[in-house]
Amino acid sequence: MPGALHLRRTIERLGLHQIDSVNVVARAHYLPAFSRLGAYDRALLDRDAWGPRRGRRLFEYWAHEASLLPLALHPLLRWRMAKADRGEAGWNGLRAFAGERRPVAMAVLDRISAEGPLGASDFETSRSRPGWWEWGETKQALEWLFWAGHLTTATRRAAFERVYDLPERVLPASILDLPTPAPRDAQRALIALSARALGIASAAELRDYFRLKPEEANGAITDLVEEGVLRPVAVEGWRSPAFVHCDARIPRRIAAQALLAPFDPLIWERSRTERLFDFHYRIGIYTPAAKRTHGYYVLPFLLGNQLVGRADLKADRQQGRLIVHSVHLEPGAPTDSRDALTAELATMARWLGLEGGAILPTR
Repeated sequence: MPGALHLRRTIERLGLHQIDSVNVVARAHYLPAFSRLGAYDRALLDRDAWGPRRGRRLFEYWAHEASLLPLALHPLLRWRMAKADRGEAGWNGLRAFAGERRPVAMAVLDRISAEGPLGASDFETSRSRPGWWEWGETKQALEWLFWAGHLTTATRRAAFERVYDLPERVLPASILDLPTPAPRDAQRALIALSARALGIASAAELRDYFRLKPEEANGAITDLVEEGVLRPVAVEGWRSPAFVHCDARIPRRIAAQALLAPFDPLIWERSRTERLFDFHYRIGIYTPAAKRTHGYYVLPFLLGNQLVGRADLKADRQQGRLIVHSVHLEPGAPTDSRDALTAELATMARWLGLEGGAILPTR
């Protein structure tokens, strides 16, 4: 079974695991490592992300959406925290806490400072309603404090509620004491990491990886090209120039077999997925039921260097089984694609502890 070192190397290579609240199969942050490592122990990721301070290896922050990131990236994102603190970054609805509503946020911060880790539900005045956009004032203040780096995630409760605390009580001092690079230097480092993770990418895709704006990324890309860290390349059929990292190597063969989460870095940029694999993909959860093409929570299946099909999945935890609502193979998929997908679904069911296995539809 893959161990902690394998997991850490995977996250370091990718730079982040995106977090999403949807738990139809498994929480999104667990799936990219499963796709690359197979049946690893999810408790290893929990420990690295939300375990004791001494053993912390990851932290939460806004990178490519909400993400778990290696601690070494903390200094590289402090410029974004500083922008949020000035009201120049983050969702528009939160930016008022950098100005006229700042006293509200500071009162929340003072309470956590005095009492210790707290979630939004611990504040009587929070009054949050279900849904991302139905936050009460206290939850909004907490999220602005998180954007601005005044708070970080101490742990996650059973319902995946974020529990906030001061960074100095959660993150190792050795990380917090690292110098803060200039924004341009940090952005160059993030672009270089994006290039390593993507293999080949357009400028827009390099920016998108850590959600950089054009003015934050374009100069960094130019610098890295001049330094030889990035190499411009042309890709047949691509309209935009592309770049590869100077350390990129073309593998002799690709023997991949993996179900990919909708928020996996390989496929999260849908137009890139279509250009690379000639594979049109939509997750389904944001589409009205009548307009869904392949299902609700659809995972593409990678076999070798092709996306050969997709499966609409749901973990039935009460019955202990992985329900496969549908399987769709691509035209021209290799003859062994269905058998390979069936084996991968069985592996996923075991990994999730679903002893009933994968329940496939009839052909």
